[in-house]
Amino acid sequence: MVVTQLSLEFRFQGKKLRGFSCELTRSPHGILPEPVLTTTCQVAIPILLSGLGMMTAGLVMNTVQHWPVFKDVKDLMTLVPPLVGLKGNLEMTLASRLSTSANTGQIDDRQERYKIISSNLAVVQVQATVVGLLAAVASLMLGTVSHEEFDWSKVALLCTSSVITAFLAALALGILMICIVIGARKFGVNPDNIATPIAASLGDLITLSILALMSSFFYSHKDTWYLTPLVCVGFLALTPLWLFIAKQNPPIMKILKYGWFPIILAMIISSFGGLILSKTISKHEFKGMAVLTPVMCGVGGNLVAIQTSRISTFLHMWSTPGVLPVQMKRFWPNPCFIFCSSEINSVSARVLLFLVVPGHLIFFYLICLVEGQSVTNSKIFILLYLVAGVVQVVILLYLAEVTVRLTWHQALDPDNHCIPYLTGLGDLLGTSLLALCFFLDWLLRGRANLQELVSELVSVPP
Repeated sequence: MVVTQLSLEFRFQGKKLRGFSCELTRSPHGILPEPVLTTTCQVAIPILLSGLGMMTAGLVMNTVQHWPVFKDVKDLMTLVPPLVGLKGNLEMTLASRLSTSANTGQIDDRQERYKIISSNLAVVQVQATVVGLLAAVASLMLGTVSHEEFDWSKVALLCTSSVITAFLAALALGILMICIVIGARKFGVNPDNIATPIAASLGDLITLSILALMSSFFYSHKDTWYLTPLVCVGFLALTPLWLFIAKQNPPIMKILKYGWFPIILAMIISSFGGLILSKTISKHEFKGMAVLTPVMCGVGGNLVAIQTSRISTFLHMWSTPGVLPVQMKRFWPNPCFIFCSSEINSVSARVLLFLVVPGHLIFFYLICLVEGQSVTNSKIFILLYLVAGVVQVVILLYLAEVTVRLTWHQALDPDNHCIPYLTGLGDLLGTSLLALCFFLDWLLRGRANLQELVSELVSVPP
């Protein structure tokens, strides 16, 4: 399908027409092209800002891991990735939905805008409350499997802290996303490029801070046995109010009917990443895991969320749910086509992949400046770290193309179904690959030290 855009500019002097100019733009790819430089600039700045937020979150996690509550309640560390991952399951999904609504002109009308915003916020609060509770349950189950001690007071603390953290973080980030998307629409910036990274820029930091403060507060009042159950029930009791608000927009209510499976499965996937984190974070050979995990997971999650949102917008604008465009008919496309073709989505994939290495180098350098003693700066580790970052993003960008095609073919909205899976998988991949980097670096350095010791012993005369 060829798209043609005609732009007319009229010049008036008073009420008299004095001239006009016209510009004709044709695109053979089914969508008007966005210049590579424009895409790069719009994506790079939010990604850098989000990286600073994730870096700060890593420094916060490196500090709070030594707090008494995190040492006593081991499952709290398992809870970090699924709770932080809620920004991918909920806020990034919300940002993607709102970006699609903005790009298709649905929020230009004031009444329609209010209905879309209020119902979307209400749905996010319902999902955050329920998934926050389920994340705590999943962490407890994983802790039980790994032979952690079971204590009812710790169960209540974990569940309450998780529900409050999910609720407050979702509310704050949801309001922020609404302001960003509406502002981007007014200033002519594509919200697909900036909304999801900005959601992540403060998401990790806000979520970790709320979790640390809430869990510490309830831990200091653990003798008041009724406090944690009472607060948890109070937040759960607000759910009917959010359901009533969400019912004002029937299309959004479909998310509550059919959108639970993606976010719950994504939460479970992230929980396994949390289990890896909790098992490695206190070991000497994995020193620096706490600082680098939010950055590694966040960069991959941000980039794949941007790509997924862009592909979803492309399909909403130029196709019908259940019908894939001719160039996207194959469910499992050739990776070369995804990264090396002239298609609009392939160009954006290359731009996003190009940002991985420079972004990680900048964040790693800043982390070393601020927290140099907590991170190894060996050349072997830096190389392994960069390779892991590229591998993570390549896998996620390819899977983004595959999952969006499969989802659209089933007449489902990729904004609601794909981003949770991909960000959850990004957390698991990021944590696993980062742990592997630390392990390989420890092995290689140990082998080098052993060879030096052997050579010294051989060189010593008898």
